[in-house]
Amino acid sequence: MAELWELAAGELARMIGVREVSSREVVQAHLARISEVNPHVNAITVVLDEQALEAADTADRALRDGTAPGPLCGVPMTVKENVDVAGSATTLGIVALRDALAPRDAPHIAQLRAAGAIPIGRTNMPEFGMRWHTDNALRGATRNPWSAGHTPGGSSGGDAAAVATGLTPLGIGNDGAGSLRWPAQCCGVAALKPSLGRVAHGGQASPFGFQLLAVHGPIARRVADLRLAFDHMCGHTPGDPWYAPVPLRGPAPGAPTGVAAVTGLDADPQVTAAVRQAAKLLTDAGYQVTESLPPALDRAAEIYTQIMSSYGRVHEEQPPVESIASEGFVRFWTAFEEPWARAAGRAAFDPMMERAAIARAWDAWTASTPLVLAPICTIPAFPVGADLDPEWVAGWPAALRMSVVANLLGLPSVAVPTGQADGLPQAVQIIGPRFREDLCLDAAAAIEAGTPRLTPIHPR
Repeated sequence: MAELWELAAGELARMIGVREVSSREVVQAHLARISEVNPHVNAITVVLDEQALEAADTADRALRDGTAPGPLCGVPMTVKENVDVAGSATTLGIVALRDALAPRDAPHIAQLRAAGAIPIGRTNMPEFGMRWHTDNALRGATRNPWSAGHTPGGSSGGDAAAVATGLTPLGIGNDGAGSLRWPAQCCGVAALKPSLGRVAHGGQASPFGFQLLAVHGPIARRVADLRLAFDHMCGHTPGDPWYAPVPLRGPAPGAPTGVAAVTGLDADPQVTAAVRQAAKLLTDAGYQVTESLPPALDRAAEIYTQIMSSYGRVHEEQPPVESIASEGFVRFWTAFEEPWARAAGRAAFDPMMERAAIARAWDAWTASTPLVLAPICTIPAFPVGADLDPEWVAGWPAALRMSVVANLLGLPSVAVPTGQADGLPQAVQIIGPRFREDLCLDAAAAIEAGTPRLTPIHPR
């Protein structure tokens, strides 16, 4: 029989709901797994053991008293350190914020708690969430459970590694430039980047660039668990001007559903092979797949950079990064500044106006193929330290452009594993029309159904 920490979130909720196991047993099993494995991956930074066991006991008492179980009753979850959890520090990976305790939960965390989920730990991230490898001076580096010599991804690398190794069945992170999907690819798990406006933002005001481009979403080992979590983190919360109360399910598309497969991006052969493998699985499942290239893709990546450069700061006079960040982050930022500045220097007369033009072109391109099958990144997980090399970093924005276009246009995307190559997991993403996460999840489930399960795994 499988250990409790190996089971999916939905299965755990079912077992707890019918009292086949107790919530305390589930939480204890994950706490034991964390104690055994987390020292090898450093994915969870703070273990919320006492609070989690107390919440589990409360859930078990309610079930004994005849209260109907919530849809996520007793399911453990981890939460990235830039998301508010009441009574826990929202550090952003910064030493200076190590004691910045949140007075209340972020809206979607409160909604997940109301559905029965139990925060069991906080997870690691790069400083400011501004690096695609997870490391910082406060918590140290997270290690990829598949290969300690390769990145686990970032910025939600802690949650991806935690989910991959069975420390939790569900992780909650965010994605402003592939920060859910890229670590999902590196660690062999699934992730959902929702549409802009789906999951309410809360807490302190953030720069306009982040309001427009970054969203909260779940990481899990199964696509069905992404859907389960997503369904219970989209409630309305006053104060978010971007929030849109749109139904979670839309009308059925015409059959067969068209999919544009993006293969002509000069990607690593392993990445291209993953897209073609996923295309075959979708074809076998009844989708109509054609190879195509999106319009203005390179320009979309530049417009993304221009918006973040112009609107991604809290204020003009920020303290020097050297005064608040680690040496590793400073080296990364120094390497990244030149390509960032080069792209930002090719500014449009109005980047927001050009964003709208690209959105219209994208809509026309997907008129007959509402779903897009594409790489998350054109390279597999890179060796640790590669992103500190200025020459290597110069090619990184192009490598991730199929991910940032989804952020630029506010589109949903699901990352799903396709297998492994040379000992590292491979994955693809399904991008869909705005507010059609349901279509993306359906297609990702079809790919998952034809792919051997990769996780949970023991760190290698």
